[in-house]
Amino acid sequence: MLGRILNANFLPTSTDGGLLVLRVATGFILFMRHGWEKVSQMTLINPSFPDPLHIGHNLTWTLAMFSDGICSLLIVLGVGTRWLSFYCFFNIFVAWALIHHFTFLGKSAGADHGELIALYLGAFAALMVAGPGRFSVDAMVAEKEATSSHSVPARAAAQRTA
Repeated sequence: MLGRILNANFLPTSTDGGLLVLRVATGFILFMRHGWEKVSQMTLINPSFPDPLHIGHNLTWTLAMFSDGICSLLIVLGVGTRWLSFYCFFNIFVAWALIHHFTFLGKSAGADHGELIALYLGAFAALMVAGPGRFSVDAMVAEKEATSSHSVPARAAAQRTA
């Protein structure tokens, strides 16, 4: 009885449901916190944006806008989830390493971002490993391709016999 309560066995379990919640929450929060502010400006030019990789302020701004403003929403839908999670992971890791200098704890400026950055990195790493789950556009496309690939040999065999 105690094991049933501690393990919450009385609740239904669904790995795909958990991945859906992880995908939607992470993508939506990233978009609302960082993506909307970038997309709403409707410009590809931002000369004051940090340039940690020395590729130009505007290009860095555009890459960050793509990550936070577009990839985050596509991850919510489950489109290209593993690749886009990698892209977001890389973008956030670069910002944490080169802008925030791995600040996680303390009273320094930007220390309040460390916890959120670590959570984003963990969530995107989990999505890279586990994938989007069954409730995603990726899964629907894969299922459609699987059913159409099974019917192609059957059609070819039927045409040969006809």
